[in-house]
Amino acid sequence: MPSLGTQTAWLLLLAIPVACAAWTVTHEEVFREPREYCARRSEQASRLVVRKFFYLFTCEYCFSHYVALLALWMTGWRFLLPDWRGVVLAWFAVVWVANQYMSIFGRLRIGIKSEGLGVKVLEEKLSDTVSPTPEAPR
Repeated sequence: MPSLGTQTAWLLLLAIPVACAAWTVTHEEVFREPREYCARRSEQASRLVVRKFFYLFTCEYCFSHYVALLALWMTGWRFLLPDWRGVVLAWFAVVWVANQYMSIFGRLRIGIKSEGLGVKVLEEKLSDTVSPTPEAPR
């Protein structure tokens, strides 16, 4: 088994692409149309299984479980234990860390967006109070 430091590094690093993929699919414009389709199906489908399946593509927390499982399958990484229990621990740990990353990213985006709006409002107020200077005669 690798050292605890190596395993922690794996955990923190593996959660980055998991968070990136989960956030991109569930929030970004590039996947807006498929996400809207999935949202409609998750609300309108008559069967519970179908509603839950399509909901997975609209929720970053839910979707991150499947992305993490794929990442673990691709890497073969196990956390703390060398058997199937290490896979289960790795799965939940990667999901948790990835969701922490997405929470931080979401808060940063809100902060940046609100700052941008504040600057825009301030610029509009300043442009309303400053009158244009008349041209000097030639």
